[in-house]
Amino acid sequence: MTLALLFPGQGSQSVGMGAALADAFASARAVFAEVDEALGQNLSQLMREGPEDQLTLTENAQPALMAVSVAAARVLRTEFGFDLTKATWVAGHSLGEYSALCAVGALSLADTARLLKLRGQAMQRAVPVGRGAMASLIGPKTDLALAEEAARAGSEVGVCVVANDNNNGNVVISGDKAAVDRAIEKAKELGARAIPLNVSAPFHCPLMQSAADEMATALATATIVPPSVAVVANITARPETDPEVIRRLLVEQVTGRVRWRESMEWMAGEGGVTRFAEIGAGKVLTGMAKRIAPDAESGALNTPEELEAFAKSF
Repeated sequence: MTLALLFPGQGSQSVGMGAALADAFASARAVFAEVDEALGQNLSQLMREGPEDQLTLTENAQPALMAVSVAAARVLRTEFGFDLTKATWVAGHSLGEYSALCAVGALSLADTARLLKLRGQAMQRAVPVGRGAMASLIGPKTDLALAEEAARAGSEVGVCVVANDNNNGNVVISGDKAAVDRAIEKAKELGARAIPLNVSAPFHCPLMQSAADEMATALATATIVPPSVAVVANITARPETDPEVIRRLLVEQVTGRVRWRESMEWMAGEGGVTRFAEIGAGKVLTGMAKRIAPDAESGALNTPEELEAFAKSF
């Protein structure tokens, strides 16, 4: 069996996430305490109690989701003796790439928390609220080609690009609001359904350049070491282990496309993966895995019981 570990991105957050892990395991509580200390913020209380609108803020959601993923990975190792190097690959969706890098030792937990807090703040600063938009194009006719054609139509009136190629049937576009609105109309003409996303900024598009510049400055001084498991990067959809390449790709990722479908197809094909396990909050990536790689086993590891059963299966 060839295993890949997946780390979720923004949108998987919910009030109460991580609470069962914290209640059951000192190792999880230690992760949350270290993140709180690194940020000078009681993020763990916000995760446990809400309010939801504060947890959903990009600058809170990003480090919070990372904290839950890393806590779950820590529990696997310290409580159940599962070494993450049993995985052949790891991958994370957008901010989840930071969670993956932290879980396999490329970034320290404190640095990861601070980088993600800054990333969320920088993304929010990059575009005034209301100027940008994102939309999910869905349906059986939706694929990358359709989304790119819709984005080209939007580009006639402003910035509009494909932001997340999640899987056939789910592609996200991002850019200026007027351009995204135009792209939505074109997508509907082409046979897709379009759902405007409730996000505070247009992620993974050229409008995020100032955020990329801020992350370049922050990442330049961050310590990055070779990960213990190769990380399949969003930008290249291929495994990377070189710290300087990882540093560069994390900067490019702010404005660049999340090539999730291609990453998953590579892992399930050339990468030989027969089992995907999503570590952290929610089950979004598990659903995508089942659509992209139906022949592989896929499951989410959210609860103490799921983590224990997973570790015992090896």
